[in-house]
Amino acid sequence: MKKIGKYLKPFAPLLVLAICVLLLQAFCDLSLPNLMSQLVNSILQNAGGGQGNTVAEDSGILSLGLLMLGIALTGGAAAITVSFLSTRIAAGLARNLRHAVFAKVEGFTSREFDEFSTASLITRCTNDITNVQQMFTMGIRMICYAPILGAGGVIMAINKAPSMSWIIVLSVVVLLALLLTLVSIAMPKFKIIQKLVDSLNKIGRETLNGLMVIRAFSAQDHEKKRFDDVNRDLTGVNLFVNRIMILQMPVMQFVQNISILFIIWIGARQIASYSLEVGDMMAFIQYTLQIIFSFHFISNIFVMLPRAAVSIDRISQVLETDISIKDPAVSKSAGTFIADQKGVSIEFKNVFFKYRDAEQDALRNINFTANRGETTALIGATGSGKSTIANLIMRFYDVTGGSIMINGTDIRDMPQKELRSHIGYIPQKSILLSGPVSFNLRYGRNDAGDDEIRKSAGIAQALEFIDKMPDGMESNLAQSGANVSGGQKQRLSIARALVRDPDLLIFDDSFSALDFATDARLRGAMEKDKKQTTKIIIAQRVGTIMQAEKIIVLEKGAIVGMGTHDELIKTCPEYREIAESQLRAESQLRHDSSPYSEDSFIAGRPAAAGGSL
Repeated sequence: MKKIGKYLKPFAPLLVLAICVLLLQAFCDLSLPNLMSQLVNSILQNAGGGQGNTVAEDSGILSLGLLMLGIALTGGAAAITVSFLSTRIAAGLARNLRHAVFAKVEGFTSREFDEFSTASLITRCTNDITNVQQMFTMGIRMICYAPILGAGGVIMAINKAPSMSWIIVLSVVVLLALLLTLVSIAMPKFKIIQKLVDSLNKIGRETLNGLMVIRAFSAQDHEKKRFDDVNRDLTGVNLFVNRIMILQMPVMQFVQNISILFIIWIGARQIASYSLEVGDMMAFIQYTLQIIFSFHFISNIFVMLPRAAVSIDRISQVLETDISIKDPAVSKSAGTFIADQKGVSIEFKNVFFKYRDAEQDALRNINFTANRGETTALIGATGSGKSTIANLIMRFYDVTGGSIMINGTDIRDMPQKELRSHIGYIPQKSILLSGPVSFNLRYGRNDAGDDEIRKSAGIAQALEFIDKMPDGMESNLAQSGANVSGGQKQRLSIARALVRDPDLLIFDDSFSALDFATDARLRGAMEKDKKQTTKIIIAQRVGTIMQAEKIIVLEKGAIVGMGTHDELIKTCPEYREIAESQLRAESQLRHDSSPYSEDSFIAGRPAAAGGSL
């Protein structure tokens, strides 16, 4: 409970009020059997007195009955008030926890996402918080009310009939043994249940996201089996827990019935010997029922608390995670970005980087400068570290050695929000949000006008298909852009970055789904409009980067070549091998229609009409 104490603190006044009302309800419930005892004894005494009944005695019985009615109504009103307060507290706590978890996850870096799977984070933000909410909705009443009712019932019962107190003691011992047994068996299972829910969500999410691939490989049966295996495991554990917990009711009813049987048997003998009154025996039975009822409440607490405790631990793991990338206490970035001058200069100084738990560095001794307004390209085999460089510039990870400087300032000395506000980032996987096209294009800059988003869409070569959509810019995109093609997603992602009009554009293999002609037109249009903007292009195709002012060749995390296309063709065997293999294939495809020869491509002439970088 301490782990979520600060999120419960705003509701402390309501919680105190709820506990006070619960005390009132418990007092009412404990008073009624005692008053009933007095009422029954008075009636029996009056009935046994024959002609001795008086109006005063009848008035006393009536007053006692009215008092019982008033106490019963007060107890009912208290129960309703507690339900209202507990629901309000639980809903508010769940809201605050969801907000806190979501805000925390928003601040996660890629390293934290490596620790928590997406499916697990979704489960913690929904299912786990719901478990906590349910526990508080029912638990406030049960946790506070049941012990008071049970303890008070024991005291009142013993006070009414001390000679039968051993029945109460025996019943309590049996019930405690039952509860402890149930908790010891069920507690470990609740942890297993939450892990299985994580696995179920993970498989479901992967299946839905990769449905087209699953169908393409006819792997539906495999995925059904994978899902069914986890589903059966979850069902089995749930059934085991439910079967264990179901035992509590018949056992408690058995204990209750045996206890009442003993009370009536022994009480009747004592009544016959005039050592116990009928009203006192009836009150003793009522208090015994209250005690057993309180244990029923407590058993429900022991069902909810372990599950809620597991959920609280899982939520706390997220909330207490130390974020690896933090903003500096004092920003040293004043003047880093000059308002009247577009573009920035980026310098990598002896940069090393190693992923968590990796055996080798992903990047080793990286040194280069991307000058203001120029295009710097990165090329290399898969896994050579190209995207890692982009992630380091964005501070999705921090370098493990060396430094990255923007206009002479280490990016670790800059607030992340300030750094990223000057960068237009187009990731490898185009991510679009459900909603109108215009909403997606304005995502990084809400105040962009219609002319600005149309201009950026035009540069990105996206207007040609946007204008053909039913509602143009107001046409709705499905979740993840499922109703547009891969090339259209990339162009919309590029347009979104251009709308921001940033100082730095990072293209992380963002032209891979474009045909050669569209690629060339897009880069040509961007070069005319974004001459002062610094551009970093990560690509697999030589044709996309061959006109860049600087090309950096990476292999196994190290720079093996740097220069222009012509220089690298002469001096870098790795680059020449990539260029010759790609451009030979391209020239063969264009043999009948292209005016360029293989030699012209290798020499660095444009790969297609329509402009170049």
